[in-house]
Amino acid sequence: MYKKSALFYDALYHFKDYAKASERLLKIINKHHPEAKTLLDVACGTGKHIEHIRKFIKPEGLDLSDELIAIAKERCPELNFYKGDMTDFNLEKKYDVVTCLFGSVAYSGTFDKLKKAMKCMSDHLNKNGLLIIEPWFSKEQFWLNRVTANHYDHKDLKITWMYTSKLEGDCALLDINYLVGTPDEVSCFNEKHLIGLFTDSEYRKAMTDAGVSVTFDEECLFGKGVGNGIYIGNKIL
Repeated sequence: MYKKSALFYDALYHFKDYAKASERLLKIINKHHPEAKTLLDVACGTGKHIEHIRKFIKPEGLDLSDELIAIAKERCPELNFYKGDMTDFNLEKKYDVVTCLFGSVAYSGTFDKLKKAMKCMSDHLNKNGLLIIEPWFSKEQFWLNRVTANHYDHKDLKITWMYTSKLEGDCALLDINYLVGTPDEVSCFNEKHLIGLFTDSEYRKAMTDAGVSVTFDEECLFGKGVGNGIYIGNKIL
């Protein structure tokens, strides 16, 4: 995943207001942990959240994709970015805040791996540290057997990405086809994304088992009614 689409990731999600989302993230941090000075963004992607919060807190990023990390490093060359799997990483340091945003935690795939991811993130928190998780869809919320199309239209770059939504066990399978046009060529490629469909109780159990208390806010970082809410936890063990 993201081997080819990483180059176009920011264009694909051009409609997301990362500045506003980052402002809300900082408000949550200030409310629940006003003394926080350091942050690790797990599954940081191209570093768009980090770009906006770096003036107010010292962030670092972790992602499994070399291609996404390369873009994040170019965006924020003064910051540290690490390659790692969210279910099995050890940076040998701790942070005041750990985040996993935009539903990325669901790429853990299975409930066992979700628990491992929460444990890894909790293990990287300082005492009384803050864990902020934006969940993806549950199986009840997920749209089945339909086709979705999105478009990006710029003078020198045009993209159409279209995918079907199927179930594979307890996961969503997004079979995504990209058509990318530049002044040099028009190309196409395919990616298959397998994403876990976890329940509210599974998210809560994974967090509490990792030693983190849980509260839930229906409004995600991108606004009420846009996403699937946000879990906010404080490390208690």
